[in-house]
Amino acid sequence: MPAATATAKPAEVLHLSLILGGALRDADGTRLGRVDDLIVRLGGSGYPPITGFLVTIAGRTGRRSYVPAERVAAIAPGAATLTKAKLDLRPFQRRGDEVLLRHDVLDHQLINVDGARLVRANEIELARLDGWWRVVGVDTGARGGLRRLLPKRLAGRIGTGDFVDWASLEPFTGEATGMRMRVLHPKLARMHPAAIADLVEAASRDEGEEIMQALGDDGALEADVFEELDARHQMELVEGRSDAQVAELLGRMAPDDAADLVAELPEGRREAVIDLLADAPRRKVRALLGFDPAEAGGLMSPDFVSVYRQATVADALERVRRSRLPDEVLSTVWLMDQHHRFLGSVALAALVRADPDAAVIDLDVDDAPHLVPEADFEEIARLMADYNLTAAAVCDAEERMIGVVTVDDVLEVLLPKGWRRRFGLLGED
Repeated sequence: MPAATATAKPAEVLHLSLILGGALRDADGTRLGRVDDLIVRLGGSGYPPITGFLVTIAGRTGRRSYVPAERVAAIAPGAATLTKAKLDLRPFQRRGDEVLLRHDVLDHQLINVDGARLVRANEIELARLDGWWRVVGVDTGARGGLRRLLPKRLAGRIGTGDFVDWASLEPFTGEATGMRMRVLHPKLARMHPAAIADLVEAASRDEGEEIMQALGDDGALEADVFEELDARHQMELVEGRSDAQVAELLGRMAPDDAADLVAELPEGRREAVIDLLADAPRRKVRALLGFDPAEAGGLMSPDFVSVYRQATVADALERVRRSRLPDEVLSTVWLMDQHHRFLGSVALAALVRADPDAAVIDLDVDDAPHLVPEADFEEIARLMADYNLTAAAVCDAEERMIGVVTVDDVLEVLLPKGWRRRFGLLGED
């Protein structure tokens, strides 16, 4: 099968709605039946080719049949013409990788990967490329819907409206095809986890499940997306998972986000899931669950990079290099004395600029006050604003550092639910 080489919007397109319901004719023009749907196969690169037609044979039986694309000489508004009149009269049976454009795509939501949003296919656009009729895009605007309401003699006068190139789109294929968006992961992997989470929250429950399943075996990306989801969608997604599967997911999440998810689980399920965690994450989750979620202890992460006061700049940078913590956590290195008491912090940028042999304690150490676990949100916000902090240390009664509250933790509490869509960061068509 030739590979598609077209880019962007073709000069001329054929609207799917003008083909559906049209006549199926032989080479002499005799009407043999009606075109009900067009079939494509997903999974390849480029624009998916039309591989067949689902038709209803004229006559009393009204039998539905499959016509391979190779037997169709031409398609045009209102008609599809066969190369010869021979038809396969066996009932149509969908194969696992086939998608029906009318049934599965038209009037359904699709993922606009490049735009990080869901769009509705009000029309499907076709063009002949490299010897095949192919799906080249969808019309998400009002013109596509209006065209389908008008008689075909008038509908053909309405041009393409809000065209979205198929290269940017992925359909929800559902259980019917057996694919469940298996081909989507490479495109999803290019998106920020927060953008994927927005898609899940904007989609239906089944569509959200399909997006998460499309992440495949990328456990790290799945965990990152879960951390960005609201509690309701997290619970919907873990509801059908076993305790072992939930524990595996929690083990890949940041401890504070894992603790938040555990707290939302039904009470009878929490201990069973916690017991399945590995030792280190289990200890962290149990410790965090002991704090009030509205206070510093409940908001903090127990993961941070710290060094003793006698450490050199080279020592501190080596700790950062060897750490597997997220980048945002590594922007600050924390200092403590030999008794693990909090001394202050040094920005990573300052370490990079400093003499590798210099003692960290001799640099410009930020001695902003620390928080106690019982500090309320107002106190946390005031401290971070007053000292212009992106992260604040949390210490116990002996001033030993036990965690860090970051600015994103504060923003998550401060901003209203659904703020991304509310402020236009996730478009809805």
